[in-house]
Amino acid sequence: MTFKELNLSAPLLRAVQEAGYETPSPIQAAAIPPVLAGRDLMGCAQTGTGKTAAFALPMLDRLTANAPRRKGAIRALILTPTRELALQIGESFDAYGKYLKLRSTVIFGGVGQAPQVEALKKGVDILIACPGRLNDLIGQGFIDLSNLEIFVLDEADRMLDMGFVHDVKKVIAKLPGERQNLMFSATMPTEIEQLAAGILRKPAFVKVDPVSSTVDRIQQSLYHVEKGNKKFLLPWLIKNLQPPVVNALVFSRTKHGADKIARDLTKQGIPAAAIHGNKSQTARVTALEDFKAGKTRVLVATDIAARGIDISELSHVFNYDLPEVPETYVHRIGRTGRAKRAGVRIISAMGAGNKLDPSRLRVAHIEKTSVCPLARVMRTELRKRKIRKLKVVFSDEQPVKPDDDPALSCRNHCICPPGTVRKCTARRDIPGSTAFVPPAMGIMIASEIVRDLIAASSRQA
Repeated sequence: MTFKELNLSAPLLRAVQEAGYETPSPIQAAAIPPVLAGRDLMGCAQTGTGKTAAFALPMLDRLTANAPRRKGAIRALILTPTRELALQIGESFDAYGKYLKLRSTVIFGGVGQAPQVEALKKGVDILIACPGRLNDLIGQGFIDLSNLEIFVLDEADRMLDMGFVHDVKKVIAKLPGERQNLMFSATMPTEIEQLAAGILRKPAFVKVDPVSSTVDRIQQSLYHVEKGNKKFLLPWLIKNLQPPVVNALVFSRTKHGADKIARDLTKQGIPAAAIHGNKSQTARVTALEDFKAGKTRVLVATDIAARGIDISELSHVFNYDLPEVPETYVHRIGRTGRAKRAGVRIISAMGAGNKLDPSRLRVAHIEKTSVCPLARVMRTELRKRKIRKLKVVFSDEQPVKPDDDPALSCRNHCICPPGTVRKCTARRDIPGSTAFVPPAMGIMIASEIVRDLIAASSRQA
């Protein structure tokens, strides 16, 4: 199938061709026809599958073909959770609509509103907005949505995760009853299904890849490493992995951790920058632009800051800290495996404390591991996502239990404050291992990497 077969107008086809797109992605091929026909749509697809073009192209076509309800009115609204994503959607509308007489603008919080208000006063056909700033400007009388023709709710599950559902509902209450609704989400938890039921009317349903599954072409690798050695393993992997790490997104659990990881990588000669909520909007935009331009090789981000970042040529994702929510893991790794890349490795660093005997270490498929409670959790989640292969280094050695001396422990499973005589050890194991275990594990990991590289080279030859 080609874009021409989707019956898009000549100006749009010209813009698409100049953007370098030859054939539509699965979500574009499935979503564009019903949107062009004026139907509501529920699109379920992972990050990086071409969702923006799936709604932008038919929206631009319909807005051009139909007369506005009122001259100068806002005709289309795209609601998105993050500033970065809003800016990227705005860039897409500028690129696709370059030969059309439609005006678009982007509004978001964290910056002064004066330039955004000025753009609105000049007249806007298409508004791309984050919910917080949008509600502020509606309340101040700068935005009127009563003549809206098309409403798009993008990244609906991220809206839910970030606590924006109330703001979204406030916006929806301001919209006219007669409108076309488009909704996109990578996952479909119950809350999103309920939200969709209240917005969409007899929608077309488009699904690309199984809900809550990982992209099949992404290679995932799991490395056991002591917490203190993560900062040494990460730069080594970035410098030595094959295929090479062209650019990478590293996930940190905390803002402080993101800053520290970026500093450590920079000290190792790897250009890196951190992006999180404590950074100014200018700093975040600069970091993202430098990353896209190749000036920065690694972008370190928290989950919230990374939501909406769409980098078409992202080669690797590193989970420096594993997420606590399975859906978050799906979103993280979905940022790679883009249209032009395959065979990407995903590196997850995991601890291996309480091991004393390096001779008990061995390599196995994750389904054949034992003892490790995290491995048990991972097996369950991998089965849900239909991931069949994951090689790990593990030990079947039983964790060391602390001595529970009745003279020192009250056995009430509390955690005694520092300086107290009693130490209640019954609640937790004592983390630790001999000095031999981490090096032995590292050697085993290295040998497996070498073995895989040799095998890959042999296949190519």
